[in-house]
Amino acid sequence: MNAQSRATAMIPAHNVERAVSWYRDKLGISPAKQDDYGASYEFNGVRAFLYKSDFAGTAEHTILSFDTTDLDADMRDMRGRGVTFLDYDLPDLKTENGVASFGPVKNAWAKDSEGNILGFVQGM
Repeated sequence: MNAQSRATAMIPAHNVERAVSWYRDKLGISPAKQDDYGASYEFNGVRAFLYKSDFAGTAEHTILSFDTTDLDADMRDMRGRGVTFLDYDLPDLKTENGVASFGPVKNAWAKDSEGNILGFVQGM
């Protein structure tokens, strides 16, 4: 194993077709390839594979994060498509209208149709 090996993020789904539709309809993302085993995505050099799993939505952390240059505009667009952003009120993490700020970095989180937590980040 070496640092030059390509890595793939794995996205579990109870229902692959429902998840593919959610990513397409809510985020505007279509798979590069889809077959009986799942759906492959390419995100600017990062691969992700959506696959059937009974454990989808059980992780309590961000499984995949997307960079953005305008988080507010992207959130407006996604809210218009029915995406609900998570709010947190924890000692080290508080959101306002779905956004947490860490200096110049702004983060937001939402769950996909399968309960997986996705992140959206501006300023990294």
